[in-house]
Amino acid sequence: MLDMIKLSKRLQSIADLVTPGSRIADIGSDHALLPVYLVQSGRCPSAIAGELNKGPWQAAVRGVAEAGLANVIDVRHGDGMSVLNAGDADTVTIAGMGGSLMSMILEAGWQGGKLQQVKELVLQPNVGEDLVRRWLVERRFALQNEIIMEEDGRIYEVLHAIKAANADSHNEALYDSSFLPLKLTESAGRKLLYAMGPLLLREPSACLVRKWQLELAKLERICGQMLQSDTSEAREKEAAFRQEMNLIGEVLACLPTVKPSSS
Repeated sequence: MLDMIKLSKRLQSIADLVTPGSRIADIGSDHALLPVYLVQSGRCPSAIAGELNKGPWQAAVRGVAEAGLANVIDVRHGDGMSVLNAGDADTVTIAGMGGSLMSMILEAGWQGGKLQQVKELVLQPNVGEDLVRRWLVERRFALQNEIIMEEDGRIYEVLHAIKAANADSHNEALYDSSFLPLKLTESAGRKLLYAMGPLLLREPSACLVRKWQLELAKLERICGQMLQSDTSEAREKEAAFRQEMNLIGEVLACLPTVKPSSS
């Protein structure tokens, strides 16, 4: 067997959230680095690596064989959760794609009965984290942990959720925005927590502040572009963006332990 592979900071954060002893299925596994590490390290007894694109799938097959793990890591070629059968895995990981696509893959897996016996999800959407959080609530997964990190100039969030009998009550309390010293309606508060992360906001970090400072700068640029148009639609969109920006700014200003740095 080859030496233990070294993961990126992003993939290591995902690996660290996987419950030891779980049978893992990594969907969109690329070169199967995560499954190889999880089995090599002894954290998981077996793994499935699912990959749609032929080049990465072939690389995954080779990498698993070179690691001497072909007997315990099954590299499968297919789209999303079509590579799984019910009962194949305890934990599903999905990383490195947009939240919209990730939510569609999860929902297709749910509808196809592929997630019935899955106890745990570890998810790393590149964008659209709010869509993934909404899906978890709708399908009664209880969010346990959220990690935010920066690597190579990009900021990533990792979400860890489990299937729980008390998921509804857990999520109801989790997405109650009353801990923020802001006057928000229930729907506005919930939307805010879906976007910014209910656990991230409860234990704010400098990385969280930086992410949303960058988001404010992006929204400011969009508003500037809209000033080039005289249409009423552009004015309405700009007003909506300004309202969103004001709310984000208020949230950043009231976070309990971290204040936004001056830009």
